Amino acid sequence: MLRLLPIIVLFVLPALLAAQHPVTYFTKAEAAQLKADLVKYPLLKQSFTEMKTEVDAWVGKDVDVPLPKDPAGGYTHDKHKANYTLMFHAGILYNLTGDIKYAKLVKDMFLKYAVLNPGLKKHPQATSSSPGRIFWQALNDANWLVYTGMAYDLIYNSLTAAERKKIEEGAFKPEVDFLTKDLQTWFDLIHNHGVWACAGVGIVGIATNNKDYVDMALYGTNKQGKSGFIAQLDGLFAPDGYYTEGPYYTRYAILPYYLFANALHRAKPELKIFEHRDRILQKALLAGLQQTNLNGAFFPFNDASKEKDYTSNEVVAAINIAWDVYGKDNGLLLVAKKQGRVTLHKGGAGMAMALTKPGQTPQYYPYRSVEYTDGVKGTEGGVSLLRNGKENNLSTLIYKYTSHGLSHGHFDKLNISYYDQGNEIITDYGSVRFIGVEQKYGGRYLPENKTFASQTIAHNTVVVDERSHFDGKESTAEKYHSHKLFSNISTNGAVQVVAALDSNAYKNVRLQRTVYMLQLPGGKKITADIFHTTSKEQHQYDLPFHYNGHLISTSVKYQPFTNKQEVLGQKNGYQFFWKEAEAAVADTTVHLTFLNDRSYYSISSLITGDAKLFYTRTGANDPDFNLRHEPSWIIRKNAASHTFVNVLEVHGRFDPVAEFSSGAYTAVQTVRLLHNDEQYSVAEIKIDGKLLIIAQCNRQFDPSAQHNAAGISWTGPYTVLYNGNKL
Repeated sequence: MLRLLPIIVLFVLPALLAAQHPVTYFTKAEAAQLKADLVKYPLLKQSFTEMKTEVDAWVGKDVDVPLPKDPAGGYTHDKHKANYTLMFHAGILYNLTGDIKYAKLVKDMFLKYAVLNPGLKKHPQATSSSPGRIFWQALNDANWLVYTGMAYDLIYNSLTAAERKKIEEGAFKPEVDFLTKDLQTWFDLIHNHGVWACAGVGIVGIATNNKDYVDMALYGTNKQGKSGFIAQLDGLFAPDGYYTEGPYYTRYAILPYYLFANALHRAKPELKIFEHRDRILQKALLAGLQQTNLNGAFFPFNDASKEKDYTSNEVVAAINIAWDVYGKDNGLLLVAKKQGRVTLHKGGAGMAMALTKPGQTPQYYPYRSVEYTDGVKGTEGGVSLLRNGKENNLSTLIYKYTSHGLSHGHFDKLNISYYDQGNEIITDYGSVRFIGVEQKYGGRYLPENKTFASQTIAHNTVVVDERSHFDGKESTAEKYHSHKLFSNISTNGAVQVVAALDSNAYKNVRLQRTVYMLQLPGGKKITADIFHTTSKEQHQYDLPFHYNGHLISTSVKYQPFTNKQEVLGQKNGYQFFWKEAEAAVADTTVHLTFLNDRSYYSISSLITGDAKLFYTRTGANDPDFNLRHEPSWIIRKNAASHTFVNVLEVHGRFDPVAEFSSGAYTAVQTVRLLHNDEQYSVAEIKIDGKLLIIAQCNRQFDPSAQHNAAGISWTGPYTVLYNGNKL
């Protein structure tokens, strides 16, 4: 018996190893259930058919695995990206059909990478401190590892021991060594790049039964836990799920988070990864979806492409996995319906089944007024999304008072933007980038992303002395964050309000902004904005409003520059604005009305003392035509301390088909400050002959404290009166 034991072990061990594959994406049992479900649920079958058609086009063909040479958008970049997707999809089909031709397709491509990868050096188009080898940046190499790691696991049982050895040592080891040794600092960075890197190495580790890889992925290259996937879960999200780089990067980072967690859920269930930090991955996904517009586009905080929405592949995979591990969520069903596809995964099958049942899928995502904190402990400022209205008549006021947001952050403390009926009204530029367009700097961020889009003047917040917040220095900005002073975001009330403070953006200048989203009787939507700048020294204060629409009218006499245009300034983003018109104003209320789609919008601004108005448009000093040409209205005031009071009104309708326009004139007649000092501000807004009064505390925010100013008494940090009654 003793002599037979080694023989038994030799026969049993390979069987045990084979039995654990696949495990990174789904298990053998789950694949069998998926196969049965394909005939039951139309969306699942449609998704399968689309994938099969795509992969079948390559079966039996010699797939090119070229020597890398092109930046994003170039042939070799796009080919390697298409290759890893093809390998992953073919691996899925092998498990669902049992047809060896799909496994062979993946194997043949892997063997080519096993020849290519060991000889690769720094990519010839690399421009950053984290260069790639297959791609121009290491981030894309990490993407390659995520998908090819799952692909390898999916065909593992079809390979011989010799083939596995060749692939693991030739295709995977050079890439894993490159990321964890040559780019060790980058791999260990708490950043969305680090999430992808950890996920890639970890999934490959699970697929190749390599504990060293898995441990590095989970706990960092030194395996002490200060970096790695667990640290990424703990370090990039606030407790409520807000992702510090903003919703656009939530969309990008959520995929490696969910894919690696999905693999760990099956391979290392003892980690209970989806329960980690009070279900932080569920909170992150839902927070990301709340930070979208009616059309599903992510709000463009920081570096963001405005075209990205929740139909992107990253969100498809994330919501399907979330459905599997966290359970039913009808809001996710609405997103899945708009995506029009599901993953071939247990969660995708579950969503496809739910979509066949009438009455479960809402017509609109369940948006609500919500506030998110920033920072690991939720103590580094945050963002408030105030919402008014229902369904396609929804309005959203966004007030951003977060921390900087790592390397993708912008210098925009106390910035606001506004959406109405699905349209962006008061805009945030987002990033300057044409993703995947080779002609535009290889699809990378363009130079104007730093020189314009991230600068303060590109946002709707105060700029002091034509200098960006923190003088545009990321290292300084990362040390500070804004502070929320008070808020009330009840969507059932007519008044929603948020106040926040920043004392660090400029030396010896205090910035404090309070925004009110108001629903007046009769349905009129008003946003009031009270912005204090406080200093002992004289400064130039610029408050821009970047708007999306066609200027209809303005109440001031201005000087248009029709024959010759000048730039607004020389640096810090000012050099990219053409001055299209200019006006000098004093002690008045000025109005600007513009048309967006079929609604009118007016900004009414209090002018105290002398001020200047600039009507501007981006596009100056842009010889390569990298910028969108968009309008803005800039209020300039020279003072030591100053209070800007502005009112945004939604009004009227325009019907170009019926050739009919109604309510095209603003109802706001005057804006006044009845009282304004360090302790209190009382603003009076006259609307169609009725008075809207906003009285607020500027220093005392105790909800039970009593106050009196300008003959008005109230309790708490603010009160709002309309036509003599509390709103």
